[in-house]
Amino acid sequence: MAVYAVGDVQGCFDPLRRLLDRLRFDPVRDRLWFTGDLINRGPQSAAVLRFVRELGDRAVTVLGNHDLTLLACSVGCVATRERDTFHDILAAPDCDQLLQWLRHRPLLHLDGKLGFAMVHAGLVPQWDLVEARRLAGEVEQVLVSDGFAAFMAQMYGNQPRLWSSGLKGYERLRFIVNCMTRIRFCDLEGRLRFKDKGAPGSQKDGYLPWFRVPGRRSESARIVVGHWAALGLHFERQVYALDSGCVWGGKLSALRLDGPLTVTSVPCARASSGAAP
Repeated sequence: MAVYAVGDVQGCFDPLRRLLDRLRFDPVRDRLWFTGDLINRGPQSAAVLRFVRELGDRAVTVLGNHDLTLLACSVGCVATRERDTFHDILAAPDCDQLLQWLRHRPLLHLDGKLGFAMVHAGLVPQWDLVEARRLAGEVEQVLVSDGFAAFMAQMYGNQPRLWSSGLKGYERLRFIVNCMTRIRFCDLEGRLRFKDKGAPGSQKDGYLPWFRVPGRRSESARIVVGHWAALGLHFERQVYALDSGCVWGGKLSALRLDGPLTVTSVPCARASSGAAP
């Protein structure tokens, strides 16, 4: 059995199939981890979502910011934007089943036996994996509850920017989501900065890539992430960043997690207009 972590697919189904062919992926024997953002900006969001869903327990995916945007749009909490390309899901005859499945995906996946965790974007320095898993569970419970639509209406916003265990209600849930699905840079205290989206070195003074903050409590853990296309395929301090910019004309990459860590990538044609986020 092989276990592969795959970077952000974002609706690019054809490159995903080519990558799996190159890996000689066997759905009976092998397993896939997806770093989130299965959908949006690429041309085949519904096909990607169906494929991963149909893999059942042979695949695990964490929620990314684009996945949450789809869920928010589905209940009318935000309007679709010009660059959104998940209309094929919203118009699909199996839309309800796909959205229900997506609502039940985790924010953070932890496999103690394999010795890896996976989250879409990252973690603030105050959280170790035990606390992060517990906090992710707080959001996951709301996503599958009758309070789902009400939370979607309150999910967007950049405040609060600094974690406190005393945060309550929607502010607490919003911070957890923002961290796990949007973080790139933070300061030494863990204060989030969302405006900077470029490669390390382009950010405002006083901020660091989240994984470089000295003394972060998750530094002993091996963590797989996506989200940061400008960072690219990047391994540092036991963080394995796999968003190699497929939808922007880069590559779609997979990292084998069991045994020696090996990377396999396939080139991708640009599938999204505009500048990369």
